[in-house]
Amino acid sequence: MNKSRLLVAMTLVLFSVLFAACTKDEAAPSDAPKPSETTEKKDDAAEPTEAPAETVVVQEAPMLSELVASGAIPPLAERLPVESDIMVEPVVEEIGQYGGEWKMPWNGPGDRWTVGQPTEESLFRFSKDGGKVEPNVAKGYDVNENSTEFTIYLREGMKWSDGEPFTADDVIFYWEHMLKKETFGKKVYDAYYSVDPATGDKALAEVTKVDDYTFKVTHKYPSVQFLERVAIDNKWFFAPEHFHRTILPEFVGEEKALAIAKEWGFEDVQSFLVATGYYYWINPEIPTLRAWVAKNDPDSDQFIMERNPYYWKVDEEGKQLPYIDRIVATKIQDPSHKILGTLAGDYNLTWFGAADFTVLKENEQKAGYRVIPWSTAAWSSAGVQLNQTIADPKLRKLFQDAKFREALSIGVNRVEITEIYTNGIAEPIQASVPEGLVGYQDGWRDQWAAYEPDRANQLLDELGLKKGADGFRTHPDGSDLTLTIIDGTTDTAPFLELLKKYYEEMGLKTDIKVVDQATHQELKYSNQVPLHTENISVANVAFRPDTLVPLRVLTPWSIEYGRYAETGGKEGMAPIGDVAEIMKLWDRIKAAKTTDEINKLAADIVKIHQKNQWVIGYAGPTPNLIVASNKIRNVPTDLIWADEFRSLGHAHPAQFFIQP
Repeated sequence: MNKSRLLVAMTLVLFSVLFAACTKDEAAPSDAPKPSETTEKKDDAAEPTEAPAETVVVQEAPMLSELVASGAIPPLAERLPVESDIMVEPVVEEIGQYGGEWKMPWNGPGDRWTVGQPTEESLFRFSKDGGKVEPNVAKGYDVNENSTEFTIYLREGMKWSDGEPFTADDVIFYWEHMLKKETFGKKVYDAYYSVDPATGDKALAEVTKVDDYTFKVTHKYPSVQFLERVAIDNKWFFAPEHFHRTILPEFVGEEKALAIAKEWGFEDVQSFLVATGYYYWINPEIPTLRAWVAKNDPDSDQFIMERNPYYWKVDEEGKQLPYIDRIVATKIQDPSHKILGTLAGDYNLTWFGAADFTVLKENEQKAGYRVIPWSTAAWSSAGVQLNQTIADPKLRKLFQDAKFREALSIGVNRVEITEIYTNGIAEPIQASVPEGLVGYQDGWRDQWAAYEPDRANQLLDELGLKKGADGFRTHPDGSDLTLTIIDGTTDTAPFLELLKKYYEEMGLKTDIKVVDQATHQELKYSNQVPLHTENISVANVAFRPDTLVPLRVLTPWSIEYGRYAETGGKEGMAPIGDVAEIMKLWDRIKAAKTTDEINKLAADIVKIHQKNQWVIGYAGPTPNLIVASNKIRNVPTDLIWADEFRSLGHAHPAQFFIQP
């Protein structure tokens, strides 16, 4: 008997007051269609963690018991999915205790991801090692032999945070009325396109409802990594239909939609729909599936997220998660307040870059916290990206010349950079894929990494960049040559001052401009940033190509190439040379039929980046530092900090708890 069917049969014999925790293969709904003989579970699929064999009684937090007693919310049994579909979240150290507040700093509503990533609940999430995906909001899936048809099962009886049912209708509504119509400012993600291996033609998937708790995604051509790409591109492949029907112009009309937007404080409908359709989690009015939900105005001095009474996960003893009552994000005015507040005990769980390692370790015992280093997928901790598509044609020609990039690389003393900027934690190496990750190339870390100022000046001379009486070089035609590095934070100031010193020793006049985050984003997306310190951090280019493959406007080195792909060639700049080759390789990955073929093509993309070094690194990667109060437990010590894994969200914070 199929393992999933066996589990369904076992579940039916449990008496009603008990539930069986989810097992390694979570069962499909009993009324869901059975896979055909040509359909099978994906061989390498990572599935929910195996639960204990004994049954347990479901428990809830005291604050929720009080709400039940007052009649404010229904009893727990009416708030959770059916017993067989409740998800069990394994704990890292021990079963936790209820209560307390997770206190963190943030920069206000523009800092949405600080509370967004740790609380995110995706359809599928990455496994601990990041190599596979496992069901999360989804209960499970089936896929046919050629990876063109994915049947995805949801959790029967699961509810939004306002108590409304979460069903396949919420998936179909999101697909038909939000994503395909780009209501929240995003194009249809690349994950939903399959590619003809013969012609390279793209075809958009079809998403159809099977029943209330099952939907199907059908591709015209094989899409081997569809689930991995969804887990990155479109983590929430759903939206609360009952809410969005009340605000979308399609249903309420343009005039009313504008009136609603203005009531919310927005001047136009589009910005309102982006805030409510994409950055929805900071809006108290919008139902969610997260462990904590927004409770107040994010513009407040303290932004509060409180436990979701309808959260659909429990621990191994049947206690409904999350353990922690609420998240309290306190608005800070200056970056220094983050570390000062941590040392003072104002925050009990936050995170830092390695630049703060020394001061954090020195105060560990005194302040009553522990510093937990997580490795990262970063290529470097200090470097620059050269915009290959910058509007200025003279700068663009220069940036696209490998000689110029080599000069910028070897004309800087990496030993001094690492000693001063990273306190000696980083190695003085080139930006490159770290050993142990997909795409690692032996010897890459040493490419253009030695400090050779004489050769750097020779390369600049060969490019016709002559020095004037003031000691600064000009373009070959004698016009001014200034390198402008624009950043959206003061955190990189020590590094950029060192970089300016070395660049100007080579005769390259350098300006550093620091702007606020919003302005910085506007400048980047309007292609007005020549050089930028944004790092490359990607665990596997096949899983998340966007920073290495210009599929959209995102990464500074390839802005207009990304715009060209995003608009189907209507805007932007057509990729040339090796960038065009990268695009071809990506199309081949999309059309690949095996994981081995995908891995080989992904390695070829990385090799092109190694050859060109569009991203120059001056200090090797450093760990990300999680600083947790000694009273906060169940924080893992051995995970990878990566955006695609949702950073701290990879630790499954619903199982964090605070010891009294």
